[in-house]
Amino acid sequence: MKKNKLLIQNSITYAIVIVFWLLMQGMAMTGHMTSLLKGLLVPLCTYTILAISLNLTVGILGELSLGHAGFMCVGAFAGALVTNSMADVIPGLGIRFFLALLVGAAVAGLFGMLIGIPVLRLKGDYLAIVTLAFGEIIKNLINAVFIGRDSSGFHFSIKDTSSLGLDETGVVLIKGPQGITGTPKAATFTIGIILVLITLFIVLNLIHSRSGRAIMSIRDNRIAAESIGIHITKYKLMAFSISAALAGVAGVLYAHNLSTLAASPKNFGYNMSILILVFVVLGGLGNIRGSMIAAVILTLLPELLRGLNNYRMLIYAIVLIVMMIFNSSPKVIELREVFMDSIKKNKNSKPKEAA
Repeated sequence: MKKNKLLIQNSITYAIVIVFWLLMQGMAMTGHMTSLLKGLLVPLCTYTILAISLNLTVGILGELSLGHAGFMCVGAFAGALVTNSMADVIPGLGIRFFLALLVGAAVAGLFGMLIGIPVLRLKGDYLAIVTLAFGEIIKNLINAVFIGRDSSGFHFSIKDTSSLGLDETGVVLIKGPQGITGTPKAATFTIGIILVLITLFIVLNLIHSRSGRAIMSIRDNRIAAESIGIHITKYKLMAFSISAALAGVAGVLYAHNLSTLAASPKNFGYNMSILILVFVVLGGLGNIRGSMIAAVILTLLPELLRGLNNYRMLIYAIVLIVMMIFNSSPKVIELREVFMDSIKKNKNSKPKEAA
């Protein structure tokens, strides 16, 4: 009975994503989609993946991380570097993009593991501060790196492009603060939806697996989990690394939607990490479907309200407050539970009345 209920809940989550894709495709085919909405489709998928992946760390593991934009940044630059540098070796853009997704996920996951080993020993505010510092360090390191390639291989420098020492065939791939230019726009809305579904499949199956139950037991009571033999470091590192790898996938998708990618504060700074955290908190900690819906609504809302220039941020702030109260207020949660119980009782009582 419990497995059937779980299957139904997961199927509803997948169905929401597929229905959204069908709706957007229908609007595009009938000409009812504005250019503004069309430009937001890939970012919507990117933010949804980021929200789902961060919820694995914050909601399921119970650790506050503010460095998610750093993992996204690592994945974005690793993926874009693979796509641009492999153009001569692999002509097919689709194969290069697929390879970029794998490399971006692997590099971000590796960084998540390396950062997680020392960082996950910390708790609360200390963990948040260290992960925030990691995100800023990554952004600044990428801004200081110059990478080029010529007939003799790859060249690295932290000074400028002239110090790379490239020959006549040389090409500068990463130009320090200017980032990467000329990345092909391989990201599409359909690919984004497929990646969202894959992310949901990974996270939902992890949550309801034996490992997922171990991770949630650590969140609920670390001492009790350790006392029954659960390896705390192993499972915390597992959740943190998978979350980072999925953020890397979102970064690759983000990079292949832009012709120029730079590690700027707007793209990968502190505010980006906070924005992703807002999606998770407003959608509900541990609520994967809620964080997914919150990411879509809060990404679309500021753009849809752009016509109301004087009141746009006011309406946005009101929506944030209302969603926060709806998801976090104990009284509202109690009323929601009473309301849902009354609906279930009415459903159960109907067959009896008919009999």
